[in-house]
Amino acid sequence: MFSRYILFLLIGLFTYSATMGQNRLIDYESERQIINEAQYPGAVILSGVANQVYFNHEGIEVWCNNAVFYKEANFFKAYGNVRMQQGDTVTMQSNYAEYNGTTQFAFASGKVKMTRPQTTLETDTLFFDRLKQQAYYRSGGTVRDTASVLKSIVGRYYMEQDKYSFISKVVVTNPEYVINSEQLDFYSDTGHAYMYGPTTIESETSTVYCERGFYDTRGDTGYFVKNSRIDYENRILEGDSLYFNRNTNFASGTNNIRVTDTLNKSLITGHYAEVFRDRDSVFITKRAVAATLQDRDSIFIHSDTLMVTGKPENRIIRGFYDVRMFKSDMSGKSDSIYINQKTGLTKLININRGPVSSIDKRRSPILWSGNNQMTGDTIHLISNPKTEKLDSLKVFDNAFLIQKDSIEGYNQVKGKELTGLFVDNELYQVDILKNTETIFYSRNEDKDLIGINKTLSSSIKILFEEREIRDVYYYTQVDGALTPEEDFPENVRLLNGFNWRGPEQLTEKSHLFSGKTPPELVKIQGIPLPEVDEDFFDETNRDQPLLNENSRLKPEDLKDRKIDTIPTTPEVKEPLIKPEPVKVNGAEGEGEGEDEREKEGDQN
Repeated sequence: MFSRYILFLLIGLFTYSATMGQNRLIDYESERQIINEAQYPGAVILSGVANQVYFNHEGIEVWCNNAVFYKEANFFKAYGNVRMQQGDTVTMQSNYAEYNGTTQFAFASGKVKMTRPQTTLETDTLFFDRLKQQAYYRSGGTVRDTASVLKSIVGRYYMEQDKYSFISKVVVTNPEYVINSEQLDFYSDTGHAYMYGPTTIESETSTVYCERGFYDTRGDTGYFVKNSRIDYENRILEGDSLYFNRNTNFASGTNNIRVTDTLNKSLITGHYAEVFRDRDSVFITKRAVAATLQDRDSIFIHSDTLMVTGKPENRIIRGFYDVRMFKSDMSGKSDSIYINQKTGLTKLININRGPVSSIDKRRSPILWSGNNQMTGDTIHLISNPKTEKLDSLKVFDNAFLIQKDSIEGYNQVKGKELTGLFVDNELYQVDILKNTETIFYSRNEDKDLIGINKTLSSSIKILFEEREIRDVYYYTQVDGALTPEEDFPENVRLLNGFNWRGPEQLTEKSHLFSGKTPPELVKIQGIPLPEVDEDFFDETNRDQPLLNENSRLKPEDLKDRKIDTIPTTPEVKEPLIKPEPVKVNGAEGEGEGEDEREKEGDQN
């Protein structure tokens, strides 16, 4: 008894497995059927009268005006007002379609429109593989999303991922911008787009370029990671990684940042930057350096943080903390810096950030020109905005000029204020005012020391030649004398407030970062390369060929190509069944069937 039960169970399982392994036959409904063995051997010709012809096969439903149905082959061709529907998620309309129930492979042509909850696809010819749940076109297609219109020559749709993969001349048109790309993956449920190859996003206010990037077409934010740049009207942002928010006109960059001011001929670099277009401002940090061109010679300014604000015609550059400046013939340091590109004014400033200490001396503004060191509470450099040449400098409060003597000691001048004049960017005259004191080492033509001169006066004029002191003139209330070296005590050879900082002088551009540890760069979150899928028409894992022998397609049509070659309006051998008024998808319709059938006749 038990063995008989096992036998029945095995027979039942075998029968169930065999049934599951077979493809269900296509069900259909038609109000009129004709057999024409001469023209359509093995087929029945179906036509609607009051209602359209109807097919149903494993979750897909098809309506059409007329059809040629090959029962034994489980295959049909549909003509006129064709509508395919898979569940409640995919609807496809066309003039012509065919469907192979054995391989579940469909083809549609003539005004094809596939509708999904978030998107519609329009094209001339479309292939649909139900087993892969993928659709493919190569005749040019248009996808309409809730926010944008996307066009490409070749496209592939992955239903399970709700993803379109566009290839060749991809164009995304939005009321605010246009994207042109070589390849773009678009997820219709989120509106997210992934761009590969040379890509531009153009709008009235900006142009984005990248070779790998992400863009949220509905949220209007983007992220770009390969050869990326954002061009504004007069400013260009480049970096390893760029973030862009169109809603707030904000952009930021990380690692190897370059911000170019095309109008004012300046460049700012660093490893993190923020650009606020509406406020015309830039914030940059992590090894920040600003470079501006002055009379064919660049001035480089480094600080912990740099900020650029103001309209192009009135740009202001500010640097905060540990400012370092280098030019081929001049360098300097300060706690902070202010540059007005319109007026040509540069201010080196000391900001009081806490209790005074010995370290504060290193915050004080300082300039070096050759062997000359100038310090004071505040230093102003004034350049001519038109000629871009240095015009003058001013040192306010506690002005102190030190020049290292050619052999020993230091020539020193101090006073309340200092004014310097330039010719061809060379310092040629310095005037020091109010309570001036000097110490000079006087030498003859053979550089022998004659004596040391310590003098007090109301003001002093110093003339330079090739950045060396040539002449000194004292004015009003002069009190001083030349003293032999042996009679000049060592302990009075330095004026009160003397602070020689020669070892800090910047003599080359690399000194901008002396003593500073390079910043640790953030690891950029990359964008993965597109998945490389098998060809859409790959038949490696199929038991049956995709095409039925009665299809109007040929095997050579089933190739991934850059452009379609299938004619969408085959020649007519003879019309099918002369139509009568047919209810199309539930509505009374006259006649589109005959015209379409004459266009979409059979090629077999």
